[in-house]
Order: sequence, then C-alpha cells, then structure tokens
Amino acid sequence: MALNFEEQDKIVHAINVAENETSGEIRVVVENHCPDEVHDRATYYFSKLGMYKTVLKNGVLIYIALEDHKFSIIGDKGIHQRVESDFWNSTKDLMVAEFKEERIVEGLVRGIEHAGKQLAKFFPREHDDINELPNDVVFGDR
Repeated sequence: MALNFEEQDKIVHAINVAENETSGEIRVVVENHCPDEVHDRATYYFSKLGMYKTVLKNGVLIYIALEDHKFSIIGDKGIHQRVESDFWNSTKDLMVAEFKEERIVEGLVRGIEHAGKQLAKFFPREHDDINELPNDVVFGDR
C-alpha cells in the first residue's frame, strides 16, 4: 500500500493550511510495516527528522504504518508543558473514525486539521513566523 501523488498533495496541503494558523510544525511519516512498538517507532522518526529542534519545542509527528494498521501522534515538550494529558485523544478519535472506513488520507487530513487548530490555541502564528521544518510526507524504510 502506498500513497499516490494526489494523496500526498492532499496531506501536504493540509499541513500548509494548519501551519498558517500556528507556529507549530507538523510532519507525517508513512511506512507499510511497524514490527516495533508504534510509539517507539514514532519517537525514532521524531528524532531522526530533527523535530526537537524547533524554537518553541512545538513539533508534532503523525506516524502511520499502513499495512499494520498502527499509528501514533507525538509532540515535543513545549506542547506537553501547556496542554492537558489527553490532548491528542480527540485528534486520534477523529482519525480512527476515518481509518475504520478505510479512508486513510482523509483520516490523516482530519488529524492534521485538528492538531493544527489545537496548536493554534497555544502557539498562534506570529507575523514573523518561519517554517522551521519541511511539510512533505516522509516515507520510512519499512
């Protein structure tokens, strides 16, 4: 299972729109398989992609293993210092509802949109905000 160009474009567009409202940085990593603990794999990519390097420590990674039906959302420490412990649950719930209907791209887009709205409350975009991380979809090696 893979994402075609149009599907990738929808995801990148959703990231661009979300980041227009927040200084937060959102990345999406897609793999087919995740034999490891999904949170551990997401943490690996969070580090590999340098997401901890944002000035406000407000990076968010959405990791999904398509064929294994696993996903995880993790955020940097700047987010966790400001939000409630169940901050990501509502985002995950929206995504799961789409995934159950096998609408993977729609689930990712809804998750990105919701995460962006939540981030905007705590990290609104400033007039001098710069895009600290690329918005492209990252394809893992599994």
